[in-house]
Amino acid sequence: MDGKVIVVTGASGALGKVVVEAALASGARVAGVDHAPTQVPATPGRLELGGVDLTNAAQAGKAIDAVVSHFGRLDALVNIAGGFAFEAVAEGDPRTWQHMYALNVLTALHASQSAIPHLAAAGAGRIVNVGAMGALQAGAGMGPYAAAKAAVHRLTEALAAEWKGRITVNAVLPSTIDTAANRASMPKADFTKWVTPQELADVILFLVSDAASAVTGALLPVSGRV
Repeated sequence: MDGKVIVVTGASGALGKVVVEAALASGARVAGVDHAPTQVPATPGRLELGGVDLTNAAQAGKAIDAVVSHFGRLDALVNIAGGFAFEAVAEGDPRTWQHMYALNVLTALHASQSAIPHLAAAGAGRIVNVGAMGALQAGAGMGPYAAAKAAVHRLTEALAAEWKGRITVNAVLPSTIDTAANRASMPKADFTKWVTPQELADVILFLVSDAASAVTGALLPVSGRV
């Protein structure tokens, strides 16, 4: 990873933080982008861009341009920004579906559209999206979230087909991620069966690496020990 420039969206979240630290440890230069305010000072190999609304195409474009201006290039984009809502369909609010689509699909779409010219120029660009195992077969209450993540899967496949040979585009599909928030919401679950953020980060960085140059259009399950 030495010298590669990687953008990680949703960088201040439970998974985003781990991916950023793992990428830095591998020798990459990393730009973290998040809607939350910046809390980490910039270093020679690290740039943090806070207050960015990736559901807005113009803001996404400005963030990617700032990264390229700072580092001089862009090699990979990891789209982690997203959100979750649990709501039954019959009693649900259509605005929940719109919100899930915006947080999970538009963020990935806008960041990808802004990054693609730079990734193509890099010669071996990478995009890694975060889908969900729960989008393969939605359970009760999972409709809005599963529909949005299913759209992320289709976005991944379409981009992979459109940029085959120039940019690899893949998605990881985690089951439940072992985070403090998920433990609090499911206190009786067996946490040992969940996938850890570090395990998921390892898979994401593999897909970013040169070793994954022949992998594109994959929807890769990362289901822990379920």
